[in-house]
Amino acid sequence: MNPFDRIFNRYRNFPDVDLNQGRSIAYSRSTTRRMMELIDANGHGNVHGGVIMRMVDEAAAIVAIKHSQSPTVVTARVERFDFLAPAFIGDVVAVHCTMHYVGRTSMEVGVEVTAEDLINREVRKIASSYVIYVSLDENRKPRPVPPLQPADEEEAKIIEHARQRRLRRQKIDEEFKQLQAANDAQ
Repeated sequence: MNPFDRIFNRYRNFPDVDLNQGRSIAYSRSTTRRMMELIDANGHGNVHGGVIMRMVDEAAAIVAIKHSQSPTVVTARVERFDFLAPAFIGDVVAVHCTMHYVGRTSMEVGVEVTAEDLINREVRKIASSYVIYVSLDENRKPRPVPPLQPADEEEAKIIEHARQRRLRRQKIDEEFKQLQAANDAQ
């Protein structure tokens, strides 16, 4: 059997998801780790930023898939991506991801990236990001996802901060659309 047929058949029928059953942040939290090798280097001898970005996208998608119980989630937006310090060849890069906000079909995943020097055990925060995913159904149309329910006061604060960030983002998007429309009219 063609391996692509196997993948297609595996996800032909999506599981039913109870949209009334909320999930906590802890439900889908995930960490991915990988040692950086020569193939990951840029011309300066550091780990290439694109390697870190790919790791972030893949690790954050795991959180979105776990929360939505949908095998098909797509990256809709990278809200921020801040590089704070370099990672080096031989470091173990860890990508820590947590769900921060859930809309009807979209999900915001917060990401913190660290690099650990295995010899001296120093751990450095090297990047952070917010990545937004949309869950898709069998026809590649947006699919509703379960709500995000805080399990405690700390989770409630994370969700509220993300909700405020989403409102600011929507306001900026609307202002940008108006500016584009004005420029297009000229």
